[in-house]
Amino acid sequence: MSETDIDTLQQRLGRVREEVGKRIIGQHEVLERLLVCIIADGNALLESNPGLGKTTMVRTVADVTDLDFSRVQNTPDLMPSDITGTEIIRESGGNREFVFEKGPIFANVVLADEINRATPKTQAALLEAMQEKQVTAAGETYDLPRPFFVLATQNPIDQEGTYPLPEAQTDRFLLKLVLDYPSYEEEQDIVNLYTGGGSGGAPPPVEKVLTREEIKQIQSLVREVPIADDVRDRAIQLVRATREAETVDFGASPRASMGLVLTAKARAFLQGRNHVSWEDVEAMAPPVLRHRILLDFRAEREGLTTDDVIADLVDDV
Repeated sequence: MSETDIDTLQQRLGRVREEVGKRIIGQHEVLERLLVCIIADGNALLESNPGLGKTTMVRTVADVTDLDFSRVQNTPDLMPSDITGTEIIRESGGNREFVFEKGPIFANVVLADEINRATPKTQAALLEAMQEKQVTAAGETYDLPRPFFVLATQNPIDQEGTYPLPEAQTDRFLLKLVLDYPSYEEEQDIVNLYTGGGSGGAPPPVEKVLTREEIKQIQSLVREVPIADDVRDRAIQLVRATREAETVDFGASPRASMGLVLTAKARAFLQGRNHVSWEDVEAMAPPVLRHRILLDFRAEREGLTTDDVIADLVDDV
């Protein structure tokens, strides 16, 4: 692929951010990391309070990139087959046959809302589909569409009756994103946008600026973005430092090292650069590591958060 073609794809990625900005006010960092996760061919875990626009953001990204979108509202009575699909009996011309009815997992972008409300069995089915990119039913294997991206949300409040994801399963997510409340000015703009006389409460229209084939091309190009040996080695040292830090009980695995380097490449590509800088690694360290380390009692006693510990480790490396 020529440099001109690569520049065109990078410009279109920039337009994706502009189009999503027509519906989502603020949240620039979360949107950037969401796009990084998609072009790095990963999945994201999003933690936020209700009503902050995560469904609108993900649906808008799907609209702008011409991807099929589906949403799964997780509840304790949700069964694995409700997500992956099930065989049904279909009659045709007096004959009966078993037909596989595909579930909502068969989409390019899947929003798994409140994944911690689903039972462990259903969580495992979803995570298996994420990992294998396929679903097996009645001895048959069905490939999931590509590109494939799962955004699973967790509500940090109202934890009663939930099934928190085990650490081994959260490690399957490339990034953990945290969506915060908007500023006062941003909230003014949100209210004006969705309660104005001309809107009728409907989201503003957006244009499709990327195709699914172009996203697959970008996912291949991201892996080819060069990274200097010293930057790569510092990223690995940062992950290894989580295993030796006094305030950390359990550090990150080599999967975090791979994720940190890959998302740094994706961020560089998203910003129109042809190489990875240490700034990319610094920016991606919190979302890559925050769900992969467990703090010990000393950190909690001192009131430190996971992001505080990661920031200290970045400074020390």
